[in-house]
Amino acid sequence: MPTSLPAALDLVLPLLRCPACAAPLSAADRALRCPERHSFDVARHGYAGLLTGARATSGDDGPMARARRDFLAAGRYAPVRDAVAELAVEAVGGTARHDGRDRVVVDVGCGTGYYLAGVLDALAADAAAEVVGLGLDTSAHALRVAAKAHPRAAAATWDVFRPFPVVSEGADVLLDVFAPRNPAEFHRVLRPGGALVVVRPFGGHLAELRRQVARMVAVDPDKERRLHAALDPYLVAGPTREVRYTTPLTRQEATDLVLMTPSARHVSAAELSADDLPDEVTVSVLATVYRRR
Repeated sequence: MPTSLPAALDLVLPLLRCPACAAPLSAADRALRCPERHSFDVARHGYAGLLTGARATSGDDGPMARARRDFLAAGRYAPVRDAVAELAVEAVGGTARHDGRDRVVVDVGCGTGYYLAGVLDALAADAAAEVVGLGLDTSAHALRVAAKAHPRAAAATWDVFRPFPVVSEGADVLLDVFAPRNPAEFHRVLRPGGALVVVRPFGGHLAELRRQVARMVAVDPDKERRLHAALDPYLVAGPTREVRYTTPLTRQEATDLVLMTPSARHVSAAELSADDLPDEVTVSVLATVYRRR
């Protein structure tokens, strides 16, 4: 007997396009298929496996995804999520779409879906239309969590550096939170009047941890210039919000915070157990709203 899709994945089907031929996708048993008979399985965890071909080398492995899930659940990054949600509401909230359809939020490099869920809740409380979300990430481990992060958020495997399996001008909001960027695809997928919210580390982000853990990846001092140079041909920068605060950390939270980042590829949990980890850390990020040119 055919098995229905997860409810959220069914909601975003009109948004999705076949990665092989760009045709619309439809549900068929526990899979998504296009008229050309390209087929993509839906995992038992609820996410769609759209990524084909060479396996992506980036993305969270199992331990990184668990560390991210546990750290974010502790609420230490809640002010960052709140800022992202507020910027999204300010950018597109308050009114329904003219075509009467649901508002669509696409989170590129969504991880466990933490920020996507926050934005969906904020827009649902503010807007006159329903909202649906789609999280894209290379990590199947993270998507197992993201597929259950919000009742109206679907999840699918995808590589940010490839053309997105999403209809042109289909997204009201794009999120890019501590994730790689694809400016040309952001421009294609974002509808006129929509908004991209980009979040990145700034200044002394996690400075206390970086002082104690020598092999943590540093914040590139040229990051801001390169970010704006990459996005400028396609998008216009709007309001920027700086989120800066100090938060306490348990030792386990400090360990998870290191292991959920790319630094996990350079330092192990066993090595961290011997380090004198700080009991508080500075969070310093910038969040900018961009519009299509």
